[in-house]
Amino acid sequence: MYHKPVLVDEVLTYLDPQPGKTYLDVTFGSGGHTRAILEKEPKCNVIAMDWDTNALEKYGEPLQKLFPGRLKLVWGNFALLYKILKKENIKPVDGMLADFGTSQIQIVNRPGFSIYRDTLLDMRMSPPHQKITAADVLKDASRDKLCQLFSQLGGERYAMQIAKAIVFERKKRKIRTTKQLAELIERSVPRKKKEKIHPATRVFQALRIYVNKELDNISAFLPAACRAIKKNGRLVCISFHSLEDGMVKDFFKSMQLEGKVKVLTPKVIGPSEDEVKINPSARSAKLRAAEIL
Repeated sequence: MYHKPVLVDEVLTYLDPQPGKTYLDVTFGSGGHTRAILEKEPKCNVIAMDWDTNALEKYGEPLQKLFPGRLKLVWGNFALLYKILKKENIKPVDGMLADFGTSQIQIVNRPGFSIYRDTLLDMRMSPPHQKITAADVLKDASRDKLCQLFSQLGGERYAMQIAKAIVFERKKRKIRTTKQLAELIERSVPRKKKEKIHPATRVFQALRIYVNKELDNISAFLPAACRAIKKNGRLVCISFHSLEDGMVKDFFKSMQLEGKVKVLTPKVIGPSEDEVKINPSARSAKLRAAEIL
């Protein structure tokens, strides 16, 4: 399976790769954006980072052969950017890209991510380095804690109803699989015929964000990224829901007020109608970019 990267043309426009420069893709995935950068500017180099070793091996190593001497692979979570760059002796780069979205490959292959595949409720992006699973959260969290998670991280309007249903259900049996959780939510909330998404979508999103500490990771990454980019270099971020996008927007705004960056995207950049037709998963993608001063 190949994950189709989103907003590729827009990434290349705002990252603006130049000859002899080095760019860091901190969310390599299956390498779509990295490949586009290497193809766009044949004389630039890319450092590709991911905390999924399988992704680096499966998709990174073939790209290294395709672009010999131009691609360096680094394992790590972008939340630990400063430590990783120091350990790898990587100097400030000329531009950086972060795509905060979950790839289709992860959704299909990682247990717990997809509502439509009956797998264990795991949801960890890097299981060897994470202890708590989504099933653990459903087992141990109080009703009020679950309600808070679903409401704040998922924007779920029926958060309390769902939390009550989970607490009631877990007294009878463990909620261990995606099918169990999805069916429980379907029974717990009203469903409008016109609603396009599955009623469990927002709860799955909230659990995934919580298990993987996604917002904490972004919060740690953004200031470290600005310090790791050379003057006049660019930071490009792609988000897929309002919480992520709001963090990027507010960070860029505060940094611009301090005179440390110039925001290149006064208005958020979204996909074209043509891209959404070709790649429906791009419909919620949001790009923001800033130049380091």
